[in-house]
Amino acid sequence: MDQPLRIVIGETPPPRLDKALARDVPEEAALSRTRLARLIAEGAVTRDGAVLSDPKARVEAGDVLEIALPPAEDSHIGPEDIPLTVIWEDADLVVVDKPAGMVVHPAPGTPSGTLVNALLHHFGGALSGVGGRKRPGIVHRIDKDTSGLLVVAKSDRAHHGLAAQFEAHSAERAYLALVHGVPSAADPRLRGTRGVSMDPGEVVRIQSGLARHKTDRQRQAVYFDGQGRHAVTRARVLESYGQPPTLSLVECRLETGRTHQIRVHMAHAGHGLLGDPVYGGRRRAAARALPAEVLAQVEGFDRQALHAAVLGFAHPVSGEMMRFESPLPADMEALVAALRGAAHAG
Repeated sequence: MDQPLRIVIGETPPPRLDKALARDVPEEAALSRTRLARLIAEGAVTRDGAVLSDPKARVEAGDVLEIALPPAEDSHIGPEDIPLTVIWEDADLVVVDKPAGMVVHPAPGTPSGTLVNALLHHFGGALSGVGGRKRPGIVHRIDKDTSGLLVVAKSDRAHHGLAAQFEAHSAERAYLALVHGVPSAADPRLRGTRGVSMDPGEVVRIQSGLARHKTDRQRQAVYFDGQGRHAVTRARVLESYGQPPTLSLVECRLETGRTHQIRVHMAHAGHGLLGDPVYGGRRRAAARALPAEVLAQVEGFDRQALHAAVLGFAHPVSGEMMRFESPLPADMEALVAALRGAAHAG
């Protein structure tokens, strides 16, 4: 057991113990209201040696309270020796470059082999714990078959600080995607699509609600008129390929971060991601637009062509601005190189 956390109740406190603690506990202790309530119920809070287990107990200014913080419990998730590409790590957080094919967090269908299993092995027990357990703090996720950058908290204080930034949409996130067609402000079909507008610099802005599909619970769907969670994606074409153009490399920036957001929004705009088995539809690259060998590579690409390329945030403890970039993974890089080569050959 570590030294107890000592708290002096300030002036004009809320009369209840739980509310006074929530107000006066030091921010760096990173104790949420839920965690404080649990600690009170467990008898971990004392005043002059007497246990205060009633959250409604009265407190007064000047009271000295002590909280006995138990060591973080071991997680029920087991560590696994899975290779990781670590971009940055310190005492509070780790930034990793996740490969396509890896699930972020264990779930009934994928109880092992996940990023969390790999991180638990990587930390080797040197994890201060999140929410009272020795587990990484997942504040955002990317799909199993999407590659790229993720930040994961190693401590409560980092978890709270990062979660607040993702909730406020202040973290920078940019993705690279290969999509069917070429999104263009000059396209009357695109301009006429509900929820689509144009920002300066040839940026396509897609805004809608996102929620589970009404009949297919594995999918997300676009909704309007106040339905679903607010979602905004901005897409900008970087390169286009084929004669006539049939595919494009697009930078997508997230204002919000909803499940499958880029995949759903780009499909809604009529430019679904190459290789996306759920939202890409049956669309194929135009056969005459590319050489046969390049077309074969395009049609053989077996995952959604999406990569989390840029991640930026304020360090939740130091406040330092941090920004990371990840190059395209080998499969997307090889395909882009082939597409570029076809353009030069033409």
